[in-house]
Amino acid sequence: MFRLSLLLAASILPATTLYAQTSEAAGAAQADRTPADDFHDEADTIIVTGVGLKQLDVLAGTSVLDGKDLIRNLEPQIGDVLTGLPGVSATSFSPGASRPVLRGFQGVRVRVLTDGIGAIDVSNTSADHAVSIDPLTAERVEVLRGPAVLIYGSQAIGGAVNIISKQIPRRVPEEAVHIDGLVSLGTASDLRMGGLSADVALTPELVFHVNGGYTKTDDLSVGGFTIAPELRADLLAEAAEDEAEDPEEAEELREAAAQRDVLPNSATETLSLASGLAFVNSRGSLGVSVSYFDTDYGVPGRPGTGHAHAGEEGEEEEEGEEEGEELVSIALEQFRADLRGNVLIGGNIIDEIRIRAGYADYTHTEFEGDEVGTVFDVTGVEGRLELVQPDIGGWSGAVGAQYFSRDFVATGAEAFLPPNETEQLGLFALQEVPIGPLQLELAGRYEHTEVDARSFGSQNFNTVSGAIGLAHELQSGFRFGISGSRAERAPSAEELFSNGPHIATQAFEIGDPNLTTEKSWGAEIFARGDVGPVTLSASVFGTWFDDYIYEERTGAEEDDLPVFAYRQQDADYMGVELSVSAQLFEGGGFTIVGDAVGDYIRAELTDGTAVPRIPPLRLLGGLEAQSDAFDARVEVEWTDAQDRIAAFETSTDSFTLVNASVAWRPLGTENVTLRLQAENIFDVDARRHASFTKDFVPLSGRDFRASLRFSF
Repeated sequence: MFRLSLLLAASILPATTLYAQTSEAAGAAQADRTPADDFHDEADTIIVTGVGLKQLDVLAGTSVLDGKDLIRNLEPQIGDVLTGLPGVSATSFSPGASRPVLRGFQGVRVRVLTDGIGAIDVSNTSADHAVSIDPLTAERVEVLRGPAVLIYGSQAIGGAVNIISKQIPRRVPEEAVHIDGLVSLGTASDLRMGGLSADVALTPELVFHVNGGYTKTDDLSVGGFTIAPELRADLLAEAAEDEAEDPEEAEELREAAAQRDVLPNSATETLSLASGLAFVNSRGSLGVSVSYFDTDYGVPGRPGTGHAHAGEEGEEEEEGEEEGEELVSIALEQFRADLRGNVLIGGNIIDEIRIRAGYADYTHTEFEGDEVGTVFDVTGVEGRLELVQPDIGGWSGAVGAQYFSRDFVATGAEAFLPPNETEQLGLFALQEVPIGPLQLELAGRYEHTEVDARSFGSQNFNTVSGAIGLAHELQSGFRFGISGSRAERAPSAEELFSNGPHIATQAFEIGDPNLTTEKSWGAEIFARGDVGPVTLSASVFGTWFDDYIYEERTGAEEDDLPVFAYRQQDADYMGVELSVSAQLFEGGGFTIVGDAVGDYIRAELTDGTAVPRIPPLRLLGGLEAQSDAFDARVEVEWTDAQDRIAAFETSTDSFTLVNASVAWRPLGTENVTLRLQAENIFDVDARRHASFTKDFVPLSGRDFRASLRFSF
């Protein structure tokens, strides 16, 4: 069995994981660029796509959110933090569960990483499952797109989001104790959010870290009706039909259609705690951490959907309908241990060894009222090892291995997925080769996946992926080029074996154990860099899938729930991303900067129908005034309507959000910053088309926020 054959790898690789950080020596070389006000906002942490290469921006476009931009966009869920970046939307299932959507891809095609390895939770299995990472603990967040992201696993075929955390220190602070903190209050959900971290220099080479975060919100205020116009019309029509036979139910439907201003059952509460210890010197580092994450959040209900429950004899209980109307909530907790290290070898073949590992014990309980509905238990481990080559004549690169294991058990009357175990072993290589004025980048990955469900047996998949890119860089640093890729992805346990009602999504989900490997060809043309005072990043890309796996509503019902089944056919994705920033004026102690973001995705299946839940055209523009003591910003985001929809999918109206913020640094440095913000100033009704629940879970209405950030 695959598990037995990899016993040795399982014992070694969890303690050896790739994390693309620079060495302490490289960090020292950049120390002059490290802001003195914040120990964690370091220039010596390079983009995670670096992985032993100088840039790796031919094969992977990257957006980074850190510093004041991260604080301004901070939300309780990581998906909502990133929506201002090009090509990024969010699942926005509820205020307590929102995952990133990259270039129209979501779920199992987007990996959410913490310091280079997975979150080890079940957030990718269903849109109602929260990511077990608190954005409060992040130093920076990196969004990675393109074929090179496959070095993090075939499940990253659509991209990856890497949260660089504070939990394992990367360097010893100059002061004896360094403290970072943030407190934030908001009106739309009565937000109360706060985080505090401390780094203590125990010796010149040993540092201890501790951090904690707490977030609590009430039910969310929204701009107008809770229910989208099309669904509201359906509810009113159904109420009219039921008036004669069941006037009580008709009145409930009318009340649901009339609900406005507040999203019921959307409150959240989150606690995160962590501590770490690291040894750091000029030859490398080794650190460990332990952490705890706990969140409870409501799941807004789909109006007009009943939910029957089976009695002891297999018949519906008399009070089944009443029980089905109980409020659904989710309680999630995770205990986790992590390791990260690197050793500078300085050899002619291997320059550095990097390791990264994580183990997690995760429990997720779905409640119907006070009754336990379904419990998800997951234990998992992920480890990566990277061997970095020395730079010889401009030729650099890395080779590595990755191991992942997840044991998944769902229990309860509505356990829609049988107990299963997934194991993966991956081998990868990346190379950067100069060819005259051009730069060639190559990436390849082999992965063996075994998915074993006790009631279905074991399935094995072997996948091979590769990418090649060619770029030219001008003397100004502006780069343009082209890349191509061939990628394969093994189907997940959820896609293969789901079969039953899922109360949180209020859907009956059906997998297909006969699914085959998903395959794709990809191409991208890009231009990135500075042109005078303008910074530009533009990409045009396409992905052509064979045997694309997707979830589609069938129109049937089971247990009074709509049936969603996993299908497979060819599909094509085409898109464009653009971001531009320019310094418009400088004088009088102020700098005026303008920026803009735009993205568009078109995706359709071979039969000519649209792929479900694809974000529409989106444009965002901002204008910011910057000075030593103050920053002021106003931005407008326009999202087009989406009427290219799949069967049984509803269209989504366009919307425009207007936001503004002002930041004051009373000490003239970043050590203390007071920020006031106004989001969705005109209180509009806004819904993300990528959301499974967008017809009854709108985005936040008008929200005023105040936050205080300090670092000493």
